[in-house]
Amino acid sequence: MPAVLDPSGLTHPGRLPISSLRRPFAVDLDGEWDFALVRSPADLEAAAWVRAEVPGLWTMSSDIDRPHYTNVAMPFADVPPHIPADNPLGVYRRSFTFPSSRDRVILHVGAAEGHLRAYVNGTAVGTSGDSHLAAEFDITDAVREGDNVVELHVAKWSSASYLEDQDQWWQSGLARSVGIVTRPKVALADVTAVADFDPQSGRGALALTVETHGLSHLAEPAHSARVTLRGSTTELPVSGRVAAPTLPKPDRDRSTRPAPRLPEDFMDLLSIRAASAPVPPEFRAIPNTLGAPPLPASPAGTARFLLDDLDVDPWSAESPALYDLDIELLDAGAHVVDATSLRIGFRRVEIVGRDLLVNGGRIMVQGVARHDVDPRTGRVISYERMHAELSLLKRMNVNAIRTAHYPNDPRVLDLCDELGLYVVDEADVEGHAFASILPDDPRYLTEIVDRVARMVVRDRNHPSIIAWSLGNETGYGAAHDAAAAWVRRFDPTRPVHYEGAISTDWHGGRGATDIVCPMYGSFSALKAYAADDRADRPLILCEYAYSQGNATGELAHYWELFETLPGLQGGFIWGFVDQALDPDGDGRYRYGGDFGDEPNNGPTLLFGIAFPDLTPKPAFWEARGLFSPVRIVSDGESAGRGRLRIRNRQTFADLSRLELSARIDGPGGTLAEAVIDAGALAAGAELTIELPATLQTSLAEAIGVSVVVRTRHDELWAPRGTELAVEQVVLPRGPVAMPATVAPVELGDAGAIEHRLLTMAPRLSLWRAMTDHDVSFALDNRFVRSGFFALDAQSVEVVDGERETVVTTTYTAAFGDEVRHVRTLSRLGDHDFLLHEQVVLPEGTRDGLRVGVEFHLVAGFDTARWTGFGPWENYPDRSASALLGAWESPIDEMSVPYIVAQENGTRGGTTRLELRGPSGVVEVEMAEPLHINVARHTVAELEAADHWWKLPASDRTVVHLDIAHRGLGSALLGPDTRPIHRLFGERYEWTWRLRLRATA
Repeated sequence: MPAVLDPSGLTHPGRLPISSLRRPFAVDLDGEWDFALVRSPADLEAAAWVRAEVPGLWTMSSDIDRPHYTNVAMPFADVPPHIPADNPLGVYRRSFTFPSSRDRVILHVGAAEGHLRAYVNGTAVGTSGDSHLAAEFDITDAVREGDNVVELHVAKWSSASYLEDQDQWWQSGLARSVGIVTRPKVALADVTAVADFDPQSGRGALALTVETHGLSHLAEPAHSARVTLRGSTTELPVSGRVAAPTLPKPDRDRSTRPAPRLPEDFMDLLSIRAASAPVPPEFRAIPNTLGAPPLPASPAGTARFLLDDLDVDPWSAESPALYDLDIELLDAGAHVVDATSLRIGFRRVEIVGRDLLVNGGRIMVQGVARHDVDPRTGRVISYERMHAELSLLKRMNVNAIRTAHYPNDPRVLDLCDELGLYVVDEADVEGHAFASILPDDPRYLTEIVDRVARMVVRDRNHPSIIAWSLGNETGYGAAHDAAAAWVRRFDPTRPVHYEGAISTDWHGGRGATDIVCPMYGSFSALKAYAADDRADRPLILCEYAYSQGNATGELAHYWELFETLPGLQGGFIWGFVDQALDPDGDGRYRYGGDFGDEPNNGPTLLFGIAFPDLTPKPAFWEARGLFSPVRIVSDGESAGRGRLRIRNRQTFADLSRLELSARIDGPGGTLAEAVIDAGALAAGAELTIELPATLQTSLAEAIGVSVVVRTRHDELWAPRGTELAVEQVVLPRGPVAMPATVAPVELGDAGAIEHRLLTMAPRLSLWRAMTDHDVSFALDNRFVRSGFFALDAQSVEVVDGERETVVTTTYTAAFGDEVRHVRTLSRLGDHDFLLHEQVVLPEGTRDGLRVGVEFHLVAGFDTARWTGFGPWENYPDRSASALLGAWESPIDEMSVPYIVAQENGTRGGTTRLELRGPSGVVEVEMAEPLHINVARHTVAELEAADHWWKLPASDRTVVHLDIAHRGLGSALLGPDTRPIHRLFGERYEWTWRLRLRATA
């Protein structure tokens, strides 16, 4: 080992080859270490040492080096491969006691965020520059019996940092566990288990290669490998070394006439066979081994097993059948010298035409992109958090993750195997800032290929992995073709995935990807690909439905395309969990810039469909419904007659593990519910169900019929009875009859209704607090251009009639355009009003955010009840999974606390709203369904707050009633909401009723 270790991160002296095997720690080094943060090793003598937890990231606790968020740009001005001069060094030091041992002693570092240099008792033992894969070092010659000292130096930056420019926080420290493992001098080195399943025969086969340490140099090792699967044991010898074959030396003995042994020109047979040419008759007697020198059954130091015709259940995300495989290494006396165990699943992944198949079935990828992130600890993820995340995904009907954008902790893959989730395993390669140069830079070739290869070697025995990803957003170059070629040769059982290869041509990039895996494809592009004769690969979006803030609009339209067009098989929603941090545990989530980090990309990392504490956002509930294992495929007319037709959307599993119940939804709540029998309806099959008589009697009052899907048994990810989905058919609704006008209304100043419950009377509203997507560059300030964010009343005209009062208000928008609002009011009783609204927008209005009215109530209202879509927030382009019914919620919980305050909490399809509290009761009825929003804050307050927790305390109630409300889309990255969900009209008209009853 050189005295001065290479700091580049592009070479790794001392680091051992990675293996799929995991050994228990002989010495667990997790816990408290001494820690110093310095600018260079020379500063260590004067360093201030503190105690630090391992695993742990110093950036989550240090006052001088905090988390830093950039999306594309590096957080410094240097260029590859230069290392910034300002390069903090975290030094971790601790002692450990080690007994005398004849075994090899290995230092295991699960993941070091930065460039790792490892020392034992002052001796340099190796380096590693890959932040998301384990590094192991043989410290046998450095460790001593008794007390020892290990130091791990982690430099924040290296030349390899340019390959770790992912859309996430820059963090530093030791992110995964550290420990000492031991192994015998003769030991298992690695195991490759290819567990195949033939969907035609229904039988499995296992091709197993066992590799060893310490035997490959022996001609006759005398060791054997023994494997046990399902109670059956097989033993084979470990192959010895075979001398390299050579041609015989010329025979110079001329004492006797040599007999002819071979036909003339027999050496031509080598190339004849290679060319698949006809073999001349005189050569046919020559053994076929000519040209293929005799080799052992497996390479030296290995044993190869082939177990076929196995009676096994196949593994899939729906039915994750796993089997224990025990492997033992035996010496000449049949003593076990080393052993390991695997959990294997039998399954086959292949691409046939335009379809990605698992076990012969065309799966739909209902996926999310998963980052390692915990708001309290950064990228230090506990097993409990991993299990909670993946169990949540299963309960929300997600069936796949993409490990964006680096290999996850191996325990995540164990859980995916066990719980049932497909995985696209992604290498730690993202050179986003220098994507145009890095993949063709020879200085980075070896490192890029090595990162991909190490991931594949480590993870290849996991049945959950269905594709290898070469990384993310690093352009496309020679290094990708080289990495893909290596992967295809090493593991031909899985396809290769890389978005950069097809980013500019969905029909190209074949050298580096077997799957067309674009980001944020438009609807028109997806339709075009499906219809293109050149399209001969499956298209699975590696990222789509960009979910920053209040977003994920049109997810249902994506799935309409996926489920109806050839060649489209789903994708991975970007992303799973917001990456906001809360290192102090005070509930005040931070994003880019909140730690003084400059430059930064602000809230761009708040792209999850779940909050940092794993609370699902409304977009996640939308996905849950679209991903439901059961779908109603009949219409409201059939449901009204008591018949439902359902489809099992799964690819493999029948419905025997699910319990279904039918529910009759009425305008006041659930009218009736009963379990229905779908039997063991096969995957992909449909069934017509006649509703029980106990339910049919309630249909006359119904507004919807739902099928509730629950777990029938306890699962590893959910207890029995857990609700997985609610599918609903909405029954036809006619307009709500409004009473006839009675009398004009006595109004206050500016034609406003006056009442002690109102702090602001109903007023025209055309603006919402802009979402992150409303301010997208692609939308070109179209909403601001309307000027609707400011309405100045220029004139108010009040005219009383015999039975009504007409108030005409003319507004000027911010840039001078005229908006006309005509309200016709009639008093139906005490504090009971009928309102008819007419709004005329400026000619040529192209798009807007909302058209409706807003009013404010005094303090003292705490509960909202409504009949409409719910229970969660929904919008015109994100309402496929919302349910029509009667709902109740505390007003404080009607809002959705997006970390950056913005439009939130709207519910559509509403015909009745009631607000209650100590101050009184307010009732609203609508002649036709409106969008409602009940909250504590105004549009202006939401737009002024850059964090939800900065909103002022408020006890008033702010109510919006909209006849039109724009969809959300995902225009920051991806398609905007479709025209059907935009506001193109210039005239709007609606009628509603308002009753105000103050507490005496």
